[in-house]
Order: sequence, then structure tokens, then C-alpha cells
Amino acid sequence: MSSEGPLPGLLLVLSAPSGGGKTTVAHRYRASEPDAVFSVSATTRAPRGSERDGVDYHFVTAERFAEMVAADAFAEWAEVHGRRYGTLRATVDAALRSRHVALFDIDVQGGSQVKAGWPDETATVFILPPSPAELERRLRARSTDSESSVAARLAAARAEAARGLSSYDYVIVNDALEDAVARVAAIALHERSRRAGREAPEAARMATACRRGATKLPAWQP
Repeated sequence: MSSEGPLPGLLLVLSAPSGGGKTTVAHRYRASEPDAVFSVSATTRAPRGSERDGVDYHFVTAERFAEMVAADAFAEWAEVHGRRYGTLRATVDAALRSRHVALFDIDVQGGSQVKAGWPDETATVFILPPSPAELERRLRARSTDSESSVAARLAAARAEAARGLSSYDYVIVNDALEDAVARVAAIALHERSRRAGREAPEAARMATACRRGATKLPAWQP
């Protein structure tokens, strides 16, 4: 790659229903790809546990967030469970300028906004558990909530899955973590190589197999 110069930057959006495993996949891919950087979102919620400002999130007040919205500082933003989250436009510009892969660990609403703003520089990847039954198992295993709360999370996860399956560029079933990470890496390489007019046959083959509609997903059909 060095003899041909660096590949162009890419906005790589990873979304999934709660329990889909996108954050784990994102961290594994980031650890294996020197060009990849995380997009650090701004949020109005308070830090949790060991979270650090500027590393996990940019923690801002509701008033400051509103000022940033008014100043058109966000590439995308949304309100989730009463808290606001947003991707800084400066993060997008910096990633593309430096030819990095900017990783977005966001929901379908946010991913669609990024795709609409930068259609030629964005690849959207939706990550699914193997089946709705496995999704329910994961949500129940990690939750201490009431039955009604778990049911609400399941309904929200199914709705997110329906949105992602109908609109995203690629779909990956996260049935084996390392395979899912390899497919994300192939998609990123294929998208960057294609934009640069270069050949990456194996990445293209793997990415094409992940295109929305290319793989039958009977467990997820309505």
C-alpha cells in the first residue's frame, strides 16, 4: 500500500440492536487496524464508572449541547431515553482529511444522518445476533430489569433491527466474533480500495457477500 500512497478516509458506521455486539466488534476492529479511530460523541448524560471526558464521550451540559446544535456543530444527533447524543462535524472532517477510518458506534437514526451528509464517504454496517431468540437471551442475561423493562428493550431492539435491515449497506450476523471482525475489516478495505480505484479481490468478495439482500436471513424476516 505504501508504494501507491495511503487509501482515502472512510466513515464506517456500525449499528446494531441492543445486544448485537457492535461495541465489541468495533473495539476488536480498531485494535487490528492502525488507520482506524473512534468517533467520540458528545452527550448530555453523566459519566458512568471509569468513563473519561474526551475519551469515552465529550460530556456537556444540556445548555451547551443546545448551543452546539444551533451552531450546526453536529454531523448527527439524537435524543435517546431523555439524553442527547451527537457526532461532532469536526470529527468527520478530521478523519477524512487525515485519511483515517472513523468508527461510529451509533444507532440507525444517527447512521442514516451521517450517510445522508456524506454519501460517498460512508459505509453503513448493521450487526445482528444469529436470531431473535439469541437476541432475547443476550438481553435477559445482561439485564437486572423488570419483565416489563426487558420486554420494552426487546421491542426497541426488534424495531432497530427492522430499520437497519431495510436501509443499511451491509448486514453482518455476529455468530462468531472473529468472523464478524474479519467481515468488517473486509468491508472497510473494499470501500476504501474501490474509492481509490485499486484492486482488493478477497475483500471485495467478502464485502459483496455481506451486501444488504445478498444473504438470506430467515430468522429475521417479519
